[in-house]
Amino acid sequence: MRIIGGKYRGKKLISPMSAAVRPTADKTREAIFNILRNRLGGDFGRLRLVDIFSGSGAFALEAVSQGFGYVTMIDIAPADLLKNIRLFPAEAEKICVLTADACCLPPVDEKFDVLFMDAPYHQGLTEPALIEAEKILQTGALCLIEVEKNEDCRLPPAYEQVDERRYGLAKVIIAKFIL
Repeated sequence: MRIIGGKYRGKKLISPMSAAVRPTADKTREAIFNILRNRLGGDFGRLRLVDIFSGSGAFALEAVSQGFGYVTMIDIAPADLLKNIRLFPAEAEKICVLTADACCLPPVDEKFDVLFMDAPYHQGLTEPALIEAEKILQTGALCLIEVEKNEDCRLPPAYEQVDERRYGLAKVIIAKFIL
């Protein structure tokens, strides 16, 4: 597992100790960041990203490497992501970790422009977590929701699907938060 682009390209990350943590594949992360560049432009410095079900933290740390101004990682068991954050001491002011259940999020001071969510596959957590995320997203936020390629995912009414891509075992739903 490594950072695939930006300032820290090639930097190795610590693989998760738990078999329950399934990091987004490098090629999928690369494709998602290409989508982000296409939809948001190349300057991510003013954007705030939230990574729900952060696991290893690889996605949010990739966002830091690629220039996002601020990232928040949310996970109920953050031990794996905390190890990886320690590899980026110069970026500490850009990174926040919240230990929380994705279906019961704490309030935030500033809402997020981009959401990445990669819930455990086939456990029915994506839809309730998306409903809960509504209270922390800016209107118009770009949402990238990873599910297993055969998993049925109905977006709550506050989200409008704009695209869907498949990468190996993963399906990424691209949506806008419209409330």
